[in-house]
Amino acid sequence: MISHPHDSQPLLERNTLRFLCSVLIKGGTRAEICRLLDASVFQDPLRRVVFEEIRSLGPIESRRLRELLPARVTNRGFPDFDLHALLAPHEVGEPEIDQLFESALELLDLSHPENERIAN
Repeated sequence: MISHPHDSQPLLERNTLRFLCSVLIKGGTRAEICRLLDASVFQDPLRRVVFEEIRSLGPIESRRLRELLPARVTNRGFPDFDLHALLAPHEVGEPEIDQLFESALELLDLSHPENERIAN
């Protein structure tokens, strides 16, 4: 059985965060994905905090999310946080959104390795 290489984990995490911040997904979709994802799959402390803040902001519009995120992450102990660098390349087109969505799906698989039914 082939497992996810450890090297790919940072890329999965970063791509998932880029996906969640994209203007191409609606706030409700973002909130639902965040509800299903377990923060513990984010191995990097900064990316975990970014995810937790995205989740806590709920189904807001993505532009507003990107406005609020830097201060919230800074307040959580990451004063040098640079959202622009995290989301680079900043523009996400429709073809790339599929790749970013695949990363989110892979992290969802890691969140629920037993494929158990997720209860509300």
